[in-house]
Amino acid sequence: MSDEKPAREPIQEDARIDALEARLRAAREREEQRNRPQVKGVDANYRKGDRVLANLLGGIIGGLVIGFAVDALLNIAPWGLLAGLFLGMASAFRSIILSANTRPAEPDEGSDSGL
Repeated sequence: MSDEKPAREPIQEDARIDALEARLRAAREREEQRNRPQVKGVDANYRKGDRVLANLLGGIIGGLVIGFAVDALLNIAPWGLLAGLFLGMASAFRSIILSANTRPAEPDEGSDSGL
């Protein structure tokens, strides 16, 4: 190769390009911060929905099992099963209504202020 210098000198980076890159980087960071999910872990409403579903299924299935056992012990065909089903449903709806009437816990305002 030759020891001659190239005809053109390499172009020095323009300060405007550096400023543009810095602004783009800052905009990307702000956008990532804005799009980051705010909820950490499981939401309280999701837990409450799970609890309602468990109460409903547990009450109905528990009532059916107890009603079936009463039918088998007393030999009164479908009446124990039906009574158990209705009592289980009543119990499930009662517990759902009681849980719906309780006020949810207030989240701490100071705990997420560091984000």
